[in-house]
Amino acid sequence: MSGRRILLINPNSLEATTAMMVAIARSAVPDSFDVVGATATRAPQMIVSSAAALDAAAPEVEEIASAHRNLCDGMIVAAFGDPGLAGIKSALNLPAVGIGEASMLAAAEGGRRFGVATTTPLLGAKIDALPEALGLRSSYTGTRFADGDPHELMRDSERLRAALAGAVEACIVKDGAEAVIIGGGPLGGAARTLQPMFAVPIIAPIPSAVARIICLVAARAAG
Repeated sequence: MSGRRILLINPNSLEATTAMMVAIARSAVPDSFDVVGATATRAPQMIVSSAAALDAAAPEVEEIASAHRNLCDGMIVAAFGDPGLAGIKSALNLPAVGIGEASMLAAAEGGRRFGVATTTPLLGAKIDALPEALGLRSSYTGTRFADGDPHELMRDSERLRAALAGAVEACIVKDGAEAVIIGGGPLGGAARTLQPMFAVPIIAPIPSAVARIICLVAARAAG
């Protein structure tokens, strides 16, 4: 396809998740853009165990980015902790965004207070660090976690949606969130189905990242 190309890097090692996220991203880009995926091979199929596991994914994400540096116009790191994003930004002269970074910036627009609903309590400290790094600490109401084992939830889409809905409701009712992010690339499909259930904006991280990378690529092209 002619036009500009966005590389979506999945720091998890499940190819099916990459395909799902690329499909969501492609549905959000204009015809002048294409999205291609790249999948890590050394990471777990779904990084859920610890902040250290997320950090351990960073070197391979950076390697993938470097290998594709001349084949794309911008990059998306599609895991919520944005592993490898800082290294990509410092090493490569290319626009790059993470789905955590992009979704938090989108959620905080207009001074909104925002929370995160997700499935990975062992990554809570990593999620909490993102708004701090982005200067959004005062807008962040915290993270609520869906009830259930993350792997089991991912195998049952209806159960996943119901569990995430409970976490979203807690963000709104208990924490006062005015927007809620669905925190995770593999949760992209569920994120799209939750908005009709709530009056506040439900922020889907992959479309947020797509919108941000398109703006950055366009700004770079404009000089």
